[in-house]
Amino acid sequence: MIGIIGGTGTGSLLETYPITRTELVKTKYGDAPTISILEIDNKEVAYIPRHSEGHSVPPHKINYRANIEALNIIGVNQVYATNSVGSLDTNIQPGDILIPDNFIDFTHNRASTFFDDKVVHIDCTNPYCKDLRNILIYSGDVHPYGVYIATEGPRFETGAEIQFYKMIGGKVVGMTGVPEVVLAKEKQMCYSSICAVTNYAASISPTKLTITEVVDAMKACEEKLINLITNCVKNTDSKRDCTCHHILDEAEI
Repeated sequence: MIGIIGGTGTGSLLETYPITRTELVKTKYGDAPTISILEIDNKEVAYIPRHSEGHSVPPHKINYRANIEALNIIGVNQVYATNSVGSLDTNIQPGDILIPDNFIDFTHNRASTFFDDKVVHIDCTNPYCKDLRNILIYSGDVHPYGVYIATEGPRFETGAEIQFYKMIGGKVVGMTGVPEVVLAKEKQMCYSSICAVTNYAASISPTKLTITEVVDAMKACEEKLINLITNCVKNTDSKRDCTCHHILDEAEI
């Protein structure tokens, strides 16, 4: 099954497509938010709200393990995740969509693995599924690559931090992309991120950042985001195999 992890601005998917059923999944890591099974292009698509119902859980408190485990339990093996981000590059403007090809992790207080009781080292050279990235790039008007900087939040970054992130090669910055992508890889899922640019980051922007700016910008690009998700679901073979599905073959010691 194809899965959608929805961040800010994707709730209208539930209004756009019929919900065939809902799933309440309990995991060893806690209860996941209600998963809605949508019908898109005659395919079952599982939608889970990352921040829970009503966007009530802040990024540093999200139970990423429960969310990924719940999707895995119901049979999801391909995940498209939406993330709102700030831009570190004036050529990547608010309203644009970027498909990241790598990340740098600056989070520091999150449960970031399923493997706490045995030694497992997964390869993260290319953390995002190449095939899903190509489908996204083919399916809409997007920036086809860029490094995602993951920060802890919930505060916005300082100007000095942003200049440092820019210096080391970052293109966008957000608070929800990691450890989600790593956990998906540990469950041998294909995973790709859809980064919706809501603002220029601190010191890139000429004005002070506000959450109102972010929410308003996300609403402005919501239609573009929904259209991209629709197209990529249509272009995804639900039964495709991938090297992502076999990543643990050589990871365990």
